[in-house]
Amino acid sequence: MEDIQFLTITQNMLILILLLSSPVLVISMVVGLLISIFQAVTQIQESTLTFVPKIIVGVITMIILMPWMLNVLISRTEEMFGYMTEIIH
Repeated sequence: MEDIQFLTITQNMLILILLLSSPVLVISMVVGLLISIFQAVTQIQESTLTFVPKIIVGVITMIILMPWMLNVLISRTEEMFGYMTEIIH
């Protein structure tokens, strides 16, 4: 395997990781920002107030997006195995 092929496979895997994790991270970040604004307005400085809602929203987002995430993962994995068989032969 040449360096370019290895870098292409690595790049595709990193793009897949970013594609699958970005919706959960963005939604959790928005919820964290809204909670921080709420804490600043009400002057409530409870540290657990930020973690619990972000975890709940992250799990709900993963449950809702799981079919899409699974389809993307399967299709990209099939592409990667196809690409690897072309490299081997």
